[in-house]
Amino acid sequence: DVQLQASGGGLVQAGGSLRLSCATSGFTFDDYGIGWFRQAPGKEREGVSCQDLMNTYYAESVKGRFAISSDNAKNTVYLQMSNLKPEDTAVYYCVARYPLCSFNPDMYKYWGQGTQVTVSS
Repeated sequence: DVQLQASGGGLVQAGGSLRLSCATSGFTFDDYGIGWFRQAPGKEREGVSCQDLMNTYYAESVKGRFAISSDNAKNTVYLQMSNLKPEDTAVYYCVARYPLCSFNPDMYKYWGQGTQVTVSS
């Protein structure tokens, strides 16, 4: 079974940093687009960042502040978030899709359980 286990969320002040981790299992890591969505209260799910064999993608709102990376030996994807803003507050979900990334949430079959990120002003 495909499993995505997100962790690393928390409460941080504006301007601070957090690193999210997504430990994966049950599929060939290198063959999938793996990334992050987020959902704030009352808002739709939003694609944040994703990487696949072709490229790395970022939402405009996080470019220059967030960085996605992976450790293929551990089948784990990371999202380093810096200079956090109150508007980054959301539940962050790890997602996986074969074979390439998309920022359309309906294109994803596999979702992790979510981790809460709260940025105080």
